[in-house]
Amino acid sequence: MLKTLKDLFDSFTQPNASQSPAEREHAVQLAAAVLLVEVVRSETSMDEAERTAMVTALRSKFALSDDELERLLELAVTTSKTAYDYQRFTGSLNDHFTQDQKIRLVEAMWQVAYADAHIDANENHTISKVAGLLHVTHGEYIAAKMRAKEESPP
Repeated sequence: MLKTLKDLFDSFTQPNASQSPAEREHAVQLAAAVLLVEVVRSETSMDEAERTAMVTALRSKFALSDDELERLLELAVTTSKTAYDYQRFTGSLNDHFTQDQKIRLVEAMWQVAYADAHIDANENHTISKVAGLLHVTHGEYIAAKMRAKEESPP
């Protein structure tokens, strides 16, 4: 079960060696969720299709209950509003995700972007920047984008 919003945020922003594996896992989950939210934040509002795409992506990556997913997404939105860079999120993911997991996260970001059938230049920039910080190669980035586009609604 996720900790309170403040405790989880504090454990993420102030990592230390004494964190339990569960706390580290929650921090990784938050980092991934924040990056998905950042795609949507580049537009003026989050529509239901984008929200559904985020929940679907998080559900496929993490074994969380519906309640935990809702709380994670709520915390991610709050954290995203005060985020000033992506490196604190991508750094955690670089430490804990395999290359394949990072590629799948980039693909999930594209799925969120394609959910509203409109790719904004800011969405494109956000995903490109995050992919670079995750050390996803250009070829991997393009392949992830194409897979997401093929799966997106017409």
